[in-house]
Amino acid sequence: MTTAATLHASTSASPTPRQVWTRSRGVVLGVVILLVGAVTIAVINSGTRRGGLDPRSADPRGSRAVATLLADRGVSTRVVTTLAEASSAADADTTLLIAAPDLLTDRQQDQLHTATETSGGRTVLVAPGSPSVGTLAPGVTADPAISFHSKLSPDCDLPAAQRAGTADTGGFRYDTTATDADACYPSDGLPTLVLVPAVTGNGDTVVLGAPDILYNDRLDEHGNASLALQLLGSRPHLVWYLPSLSDDSRTDSGERGFFDLLPSGWLWGTLQLFFAAVLAAFWRARRFGPLVPERIPVAIRASETVEGRARLYRKTNARDRAASALRSTTRTRLAPLVGVPVTRAHAPESLLPALSAQLQNHSDGQALHALLFGPPPGDDAALISLADQLDALEREVRRP
Repeated sequence: MTTAATLHASTSASPTPRQVWTRSRGVVLGVVILLVGAVTIAVINSGTRRGGLDPRSADPRGSRAVATLLADRGVSTRVVTTLAEASSAADADTTLLIAAPDLLTDRQQDQLHTATETSGGRTVLVAPGSPSVGTLAPGVTADPAISFHSKLSPDCDLPAAQRAGTADTGGFRYDTTATDADACYPSDGLPTLVLVPAVTGNGDTVVLGAPDILYNDRLDEHGNASLALQLLGSRPHLVWYLPSLSDDSRTDSGERGFFDLLPSGWLWGTLQLFFAAVLAAFWRARRFGPLVPERIPVAIRASETVEGRARLYRKTNARDRAASALRSTTRTRLAPLVGVPVTRAHAPESLLPALSAQLQNHSDGQALHALLFGPPPGDDAALISLADQLDALEREVRRP
């Protein structure tokens, strides 16, 4: 039969390498451009770019300038990223600057406050909000309303503020219950800089409402440089604490899982890739909703349809479906020839007795049952043999 011959013959319609390249070159080119762009950006950013409020960074939002000025005055600057390093560095000769207090967990805040409250040194909190200021600077609370004024006057008796004059403090506004605290640079009645002396010893805590006076691009404006150098240069050593999300102390056990080891940027990158894939699928989609039948503008020969279906069966090794199609079609054609209704063509108890009566030389009902209702063939050779036997059976039934 044509279907069996098609399955046996080498009629593969697999695309050639040239066709594959023509279809996929646009996608490959896009991937190459993305990779080249990513590598270029990584190389450019691998130099001096580090991040905001980093004393090693020369970016506009970095703080290398203030660290350099402090070094000229004999103040050493050391960057730490873990709670253990920051806690061990707290002593009477050290100013501990905490760049992002709100990144610390409650447990980290308690441990850090325990290490600094009796150290005799200075602790500088940069823009702490409600989650951290109450723990790291007891008696100080953050107001929900943020100040948007960029230039404020001292209006306090703190010598450092008096010498610096106006500065870009702003940001968070605070309220304090400490009677001996210095509240400076008020905005709408609440200070944006508070200095709270320690209960015991000579230490103190400075709460700074905004990091602007520490930025490279703002250091030369107003009295920012003077105020920053006085606040950070009162001790011979400055420890610059940049809290890290990968710090082991963020968990009670100190152990981290697999997702804790991944940088936060990878999560955002994965989310962006997901949305990009969804948009690409939406763009490449051919149709939406149910299929709509269309009139074919040209006539397609039945042999081409059979050949195309045979290729699909062969490509997926669907010998069971091919055998089922062959047997079902043969049973449908044989039933009227032996006087069996087409509706009963697929019932062995109706079709096989009629066939046995029609074929005097095929008295073996088991052979007919295996041929018309048997299991699927195990390989292509068995499928071709099945097609030949079905074809021979139909010719014999049609023989006068």
